[in-house]
Amino acid sequence: MMDTLLLSRIQFGANISFHILFPTITIALGWVLLFFKLRFNRTGDMRWMEAYRFWVKVFALSFAMGVVSGITMSFQFGTNWPGFMEHVGNIAGPLLAYEILTAFFLEAAFLGIMLFGFRRVPGWLHTLATFLVAFGTTMSAFWILVLNSWMHTPAGFELRDGVAFATDWWAVVFNPSMPYRLVHMLLASGLTVAFLIAGLSALRWLFGDRSGEVRTTLRFGLTMGAVLIPLQILAGDMHGLNTLEHQPAKVAAMEGNWETRGNVPLLLFAVPDEETRSNSFEIGVPNAASLVLTHKADGIVPGLNDFVTEDGEVLHPPVAPVFYAFRIMVGTGMAMLVLSWGAMALMARRGEGVGTWAQTRRGVDGLPKLLLIALVAMTFAGWLATLSGWYVTEIGRQPWLVTGVLTTEMAVADVPSGLVLSTLIAYLAVYAGLTLAYIGVLVHLARKAAKGQPPAEPRKAPSAVVGGLHAAE
Repeated sequence: MMDTLLLSRIQFGANISFHILFPTITIALGWVLLFFKLRFNRTGDMRWMEAYRFWVKVFALSFAMGVVSGITMSFQFGTNWPGFMEHVGNIAGPLLAYEILTAFFLEAAFLGIMLFGFRRVPGWLHTLATFLVAFGTTMSAFWILVLNSWMHTPAGFELRDGVAFATDWWAVVFNPSMPYRLVHMLLASGLTVAFLIAGLSALRWLFGDRSGEVRTTLRFGLTMGAVLIPLQILAGDMHGLNTLEHQPAKVAAMEGNWETRGNVPLLLFAVPDEETRSNSFEIGVPNAASLVLTHKADGIVPGLNDFVTEDGEVLHPPVAPVFYAFRIMVGTGMAMLVLSWGAMALMARRGEGVGTWAQTRRGVDGLPKLLLIALVAMTFAGWLATLSGWYVTEIGRQPWLVTGVLTTEMAVADVPSGLVLSTLIAYLAVYAGLTLAYIGVLVHLARKAAKGQPPAEPRKAPSAVVGGLHAAE
């Protein structure tokens, strides 16, 4: 049987994998909803309000799933990883408390107004509530990423008898990797929402929804994805350079590079083997890894063999999962780039410009039906990219829980492995069911919206309602 340490790692990985799916949506979707509301306030165009009404349901469902799974995850600090709070609780505890003070209070206070205040509060107050909920979700992400980044690149503390005490909270919060990790995650959330909106809008069109709203949200999602993916590539490059400086063993595993050397190829595919400490079936681009990581073709890239002690102790992460997850993340990002830019080009070429909606028998706005099907297939591409990137980050930190301070082995609870295995199986069964149910509800919402068949032409709200949703109601 597997030991307690490995099972506890798998269990926490399963919990965080399920949990992160939903904040990845709500972080960016809150700001998208604010954009929809502001556009309605300014123009009175009911397409934006119809979009708000549809997507606020998705936000509410995602928010609820995120809160519930977050509570389950937090319990594991005590049940599976008591050593974490024992050693670094003086830093982790306040950071988690800051999240509650600056994020949960805002969300709890104003979420009800955002969801149910259409006819009960003035329009400006409903818009303000939407802003504060969006701001709260972002602040929640900020504090969680502060803690996570500190675990990767700890700073501003001192150890006293093995316990970490903060000496400079500014250094703790703005640790070396925090800005890069925060930007990378916020852009990942934006891309997740962009393809979720584009994919569900395409699905609604395929279900028969010819409303102006669905064409508006389809264009919005594609535009958002096309704009954000180049920014994510740039942010990822900067994050990679930061990781090379502070966590070279992780970069070596990402690249599958065993010996420290220059002129390192960028491996498109390989089969890493930790027993022989080599790769099989390598397919790569000569010198490209050195060029990407150091911006020099002959730049030196660290090798995994530098992180093995003389007595054979391995101080680098498991190579295969980091190596493959990194390529899934990058591959998904490239698919996002090709699909979003290709769709935008088709709309510009076949329509009368990107801003003009041309309804055709084959598709919408110059997009053929096959491409709409591809968008549906990419609806949850953001989840795939986020999870694979998260695995690169977290597995790539091993064997450390807090780099240079606390190993995972030091923090794990001394409980029977059978108990951990039984709860792991229960978690996986529940999470699989909830994920399928969540996706099923989104499909149901798309099909239900398509049944109404609202007019295809944009509709203006009465002038009296511009600037106030309550009057439109």
